[in-house]
Amino acid sequence: MMRQNWRELLFLHWAFAPELIRPLIPRELELDLFEGKAYVGLVPFTMTGVRPTGLPAIAGLSSFHETNVRTYVHVDGRDPGVWFFSLDAANTIAVRLARGLFHLPYHRARMFLERERPGPSDQPSPILYAGVRRWPAPLPASYLIRGQVSGPVRPAVPGTLEHFLAERYRLYTRFQDRLYQGQVHHAPYPLQPATVLSLDENLLAAAGLERPSTPPLALFAAGVDVEVYALRRL
Repeated sequence: MMRQNWRELLFLHWAFAPELIRPLIPRELELDLFEGKAYVGLVPFTMTGVRPTGLPAIAGLSSFHETNVRTYVHVDGRDPGVWFFSLDAANTIAVRLARGLFHLPYHRARMFLERERPGPSDQPSPILYAGVRRWPAPLPASYLIRGQVSGPVRPAVPGTLEHFLAERYRLYTRFQDRLYQGQVHHAPYPLQPATVLSLDENLLAAAGLERPSTPPLALFAAGVDVEVYALRRL
């Protein structure tokens, strides 16, 4: 088991017609839909305190920025979880370990996350997220997002779209034609509504997805502390 802290998460989601997403996921999985729509998420954030359970974090190895592109799936109507089209991280060792141990499509990227200086008003400071993929392909793949919290903390209520998108505790991956499931545990996200001030990205296109024609639904979470468990073969 591993422990990780996920911080400054910005959840951006777009609705897609299911038939556009179905060819991009393994045949053993089914799309998890909300009111008949599939959703694709782009989630930049920062990881801190990454370490095996019982061991201390290592400076230079345990903290780095990460971004994932994802959709939502289940197996035979049960075990809802996440399918990752890509995960970009700003740490070479983390990328190599995740590709080798968890068989996840990690990519090495240069990434940046910065909270801007407070302005004269009492509005929360905007946060700038940026990244450029370095390896492996598909390339080019990059993003530049400026977001801002726009409301108080409101944990997601079961049955709502926000809960459907954020509260996911399983992931799926495929390796050597076999499907694996992993689990994570954490407290519910302290979600807040967010506003996208500017957005330029082609990570979705790099994953084989159509460019969205509508603005994303945006949510922010200051962070959660996470336990990550080993994969098991299905």
